[in-house]
Amino acid sequence: MQIINLPIEFEYYGQMYSICPSLIVYKDELTLVDTGYPGFLDRIEGEILQKGYHPDQLTQIIITHYDDDHIGSLHDFKEKHPAVRIIASEWESKAIAGEVKSERLRQAEQLLEEMDEQQAESGREFIEELKRLRAASVDFLVKDGDHLMDGHCEVLATPGHTTGHISLYFPELKSVITGDAAVVEEGELAIANPQYCINLVQAEQSLRLLKSLDANTYYIYHSGIYLR
Repeated sequence: MQIINLPIEFEYYGQMYSICPSLIVYKDELTLVDTGYPGFLDRIEGEILQKGYHPDQLTQIIITHYDDDHIGSLHDFKEKHPAVRIIASEWESKAIAGEVKSERLRQAEQLLEEMDEQQAESGREFIEELKRLRAASVDFLVKDGDHLMDGHCEVLATPGHTTGHISLYFPELKSVITGDAAVVEEGELAIANPQYCINLVQAEQSLRLLKSLDANTYYIYHSGIYLR
């Protein structure tokens, strides 16, 4: 088993940003963790090819949580690779499938009411971006303590950033895929965008859990690989 970092750099309003989906290689099959923004399918598949694998080897996509930069290209992946199994927590799955309004959209609408006119313009743009996200049905639901990939991967409930956020722990590799349950700030693991956490207390608890694990490698969506 191997975990591969897939760094995707892109320009947004004149500034450079990056995201880092993870690719899990196990028994010649690939599992992608999170799918980037809308329109990122080609970029992610290009990174997979650069790493010496082929997108046709994809058998699973695990979604850590509902946010536009994590599910944005999920519908496109499922459309291109219909046999791929989509995995997420039960809470997140309902928003991913378009069955309920997402927490992030509800939060954005609430924040818009508190913004001045200058801030409101970007707030409205973000709301429209969320509304344009295309739904995709989830094939398999997971919860805290579940195991995937013949037991080599443990699902961890890491709520806070969103209610149903999950992370993935690989004890044999001493590695964790954190999603947005952590970022790196000043060389240390920290809470990602605390001002946008659905529940900051839970986010702090989840970060403590991740730090307590017997792990030395963290694959972090907005920070790349962190070695402890």
